[in-house]
Amino acid sequence: MIPVATAVLTSPAPPAAFFARWADMTTWPQWNSDTDWVRLDGPFATGSTGRLKPKGGPSVRFVLTSVVPDREFVDTSLLVGARLIFRHTVQAHDDGGCTVTVDVSLTGPLARVWNLALGKGFRASAQPDLDRLGAAAEACPLAPHPGQPVACEPA
Repeated sequence: MIPVATAVLTSPAPPAAFFARWADMTTWPQWNSDTDWVRLDGPFATGSTGRLKPKGGPSVRFVLTSVVPDREFVDTSLLVGARLIFRHTVQAHDDGGCTVTVDVSLTGPLARVWNLALGKGFRASAQPDLDRLGAAAEACPLAPHPGQPVACEPA
């Protein structure tokens, strides 16, 4: 496995606010600067699949390899010869806020090649994207249950 990027954010928003934003994948381009669109083919749950269109690139298939509400969300993009893994973890605080960590990694026989092609961009965008997600989650602290559309206006 090749570590590509890490971003960390401490927020007063509850974990559910982040999961609501992640579950409403059609809104990802509002806070993720690298994404044109995302389509999920099922519920926001482990095993569901979808397609994501990065800016400047072809659409790719992905699978939700782990969804543990309010704790962890892992999506894996299926690249030729590699897997691009985004692991999102949320640690709840006693005060109702949380710390969110996003780790990006690559695995597979062509992981080094993909890291050369994509790594710099992910290292540059991981923290700003997480910061924008945090602002969106904080603007809508009363987020719906994961899997339901976000009811607040976009940030």
